[in-house]
Amino acid sequence: MIRAGVLALALLAGSGSPQVLVSVPDRHRLVEGIATDGETIWLSSVLDRTILVRTNGAALGSFAMPAGTLNPMGIAWDATRGWLWVATDCPDLPEIERCDSGALVALDRAGQLKAKLSPGEGFHPGDVSAADGQVFVSDGLNGAVYRLRGGVLETLIAPGVGRSAQGTALSEDGTKLVVADYGRGVAMIDLATKERVLLPMAGDRPLRGLDGLVRVGPDYYSVHNGSSPGSLVRFRIEGAAIDLAVVHHGTPLVDPTQIASDGAQLLIVADAGWPGASDPQAPRRGPDTVVALPLR
Repeated sequence: MIRAGVLALALLAGSGSPQVLVSVPDRHRLVEGIATDGETIWLSSVLDRTILVRTNGAALGSFAMPAGTLNPMGIAWDATRGWLWVATDCPDLPEIERCDSGALVALDRAGQLKAKLSPGEGFHPGDVSAADGQVFVSDGLNGAVYRLRGGVLETLIAPGVGRSAQGTALSEDGTKLVVADYGRGVAMIDLATKERVLLPMAGDRPLRGLDGLVRVGPDYYSVHNGSSPGSLVRFRIEGAAIDLAVVHHGTPLVDPTQIASDGAQLLIVADAGWPGASDPQAPRRGPDTVVALPLR
């Protein structure tokens, strides 16, 4: 969780309020992942196993996840292959049947299954990223991180080294992977040696509670949802540490999860709906599902 002293930076580092971009009908009660190719926006609707699609501002469309796949979680657009990568699993929710393992799957634009991958039993992927032809997937239950290589998932961080790996982002020079581990903090992996280094904030404090992650130039943007409402934060890596600023805190980031960029703006799942999906007595997801914040 970001401490109160850090959150106070929001008054100084703000860059305007996020604006509502997509209002998803409330029948899609839990929206987790977001991806874009600059024209099309894809969203993962978890409970009904659906990918929602919006192209050039048109009405919201959808396609069902293919037979034999599980519930869609984090998603990422792979411009090199022209595929949408989807982390699929069985999150611990009342309406979802338990499973032994999930899988990383790839879909084409029509929703046809192109690949289905797993490193082995006990794999529970929650987030995925794709950049420069490389694909990375993280396990939120045991902290593991994998890279797609030669058609298989190669281990970058072994299970148990981290705690709860969430968003990942390839560095600007393509040699390192930055990982938001919810419990351990931000880490950086050298892709050649697989060396893992934790990156603290000033005062040697870990930055915990980060979920989705995306890089824009030298800047990394992430959703902090360790408390409600959440925040959008930005950081740069300075040596072996991170320099943090809070871009926006509070409404409309009611229950933020994932983040993407179309080059001109950040796209954020602002109200995913996890409380209502976990507890029937909790408030349901609101209509302001996806918000946009222009990049300077």
